[in-house]
Amino acid sequence: MIPTALRSLSLTYRQKVFLLAALPLLLAVSLIAVVVANQSRQLAAREIAALEAQLIEAKRDELRNYISIARTAFVNIYGRAAPDDEDAKLEVTRILSAMLYGQDGYFFVFDYDGNNLVAPRQTDLIGRNWIGLTDANDTPITNRLIELARSGSGYHSFDWPKPSTGETARMIVYVSGLQDWQWAVGTGIFIDDVLETVAIARADVEARIDRTTLYIMSIAIGALMTVFLSGLILNLSERRLADAKLKELTQRVIDVQEEERGRVARELHDGISQILVGARYTFELARRHLIKNDNRATDSMDKGIASLGGAIQEVRRISRDLRPGALDDLGLGPALKALTDDFAARTGIAVEFETVVFRNRLDQNSRIALYRIAQEALTNIERHANATAVTLTVRGTRNGAVLRISDNGTGIPQAPGENRARSGLGLRNMAERIEQLDGTLRVLSAGDGTTIEAQVPLSHMLTPETQAPRKDSA
Repeated sequence: MIPTALRSLSLTYRQKVFLLAALPLLLAVSLIAVVVANQSRQLAAREIAALEAQLIEAKRDELRNYISIARTAFVNIYGRAAPDDEDAKLEVTRILSAMLYGQDGYFFVFDYDGNNLVAPRQTDLIGRNWIGLTDANDTPITNRLIELARSGSGYHSFDWPKPSTGETARMIVYVSGLQDWQWAVGTGIFIDDVLETVAIARADVEARIDRTTLYIMSIAIGALMTVFLSGLILNLSERRLADAKLKELTQRVIDVQEEERGRVARELHDGISQILVGARYTFELARRHLIKNDNRATDSMDKGIASLGGAIQEVRRISRDLRPGALDDLGLGPALKALTDDFAARTGIAVEFETVVFRNRLDQNSRIALYRIAQEALTNIERHANATAVTLTVRGTRNGAVLRISDNGTGIPQAPGENRARSGLGLRNMAERIEQLDGTLRVLSAGDGTTIEAQVPLSHMLTPETQAPRKDSA
């Protein structure tokens, strides 16, 4: 007789069928959850790194503007003064001491021997030698600032107490050298707001990944119960459903990315106001010149207006790149026209744009995909193609909508046996976007140029009853 313990371990036919169907499904769903989570984290890490780099670069631009404003304030005094003109040096230190901005912003001056000459918000530094000064992480401060000033100018980052609160925070400093006087003149901005923004974005991404993992596991549990009740036939059906769910999940990742782009665009738009502080001080300088009937007021006004114009253009560029308003408000045709006009103005490459009106017949996913493909293609042309002319056409056909981008550049290098549409990250992104729409992507490249053609099937063309009520071209 079979021992009781062994009989208790034997499985019925139904249990064997259940395990045979359930274990592969459970393993597949677990692997999908791991892959999706890893891919999402990698994608989020790239997006967050790009966001952090953009915010830091904006801070650096702001610092350069501040130093430019400061130099404008004392350039005439410095230019006329001799290296040992103590009266001129005293006047410049007074000017810099009076130039405060924000809660924590000020200008500082060290001579090349390490003596502090100006620190209006931290007066305990003035008149003392700070050679060898480091922060809590042993990052050199004074020595590095003097080294940068001797070489002309540069950036440095270290931890420093905030004058308004006394709390230590990360700071970016831009320093410029006055070689005749052996001075290092600089200013800094605390970037705790940037770090907080990046941390919030990272936490939001982690929360989204956790929710996605929870959804996947919930689907897995439901599928296992269905297999238990329905057997192998329904298990085959669940496999087909799992494929559809995977495709839907991938589309959702792309949708989340687009939502994040829109959110980041709004945050960058709000943050750009800090850049305008530089323009404000330029106008305040112009006001002082006007009070004194100084002819330099016109120059200051011109610089302030130029700064405002630059800030406006930067806001428009960032917002348009992340989420073009014309795509939602006017449609694909006007959005592509704005994209090509901006590309031609920025690069000097001649662009011929053609479109055929089909009255907003594309659904939203198709408009976004075709716009991003055009954006990626123009970026590749600008960086790699060495082209002098580009042609971009978008039109409706009997098979759907077709976007075609051609250039007269050097073509795309290709290794033997390599699929050209998968040879680069940009082309892979294009292919993945068009695959989500069940469309096709063709890449034709030779030594005299490259042509990229993306086609969206008719299933993504809206009927007249369901199309959006906008009067645009695509």
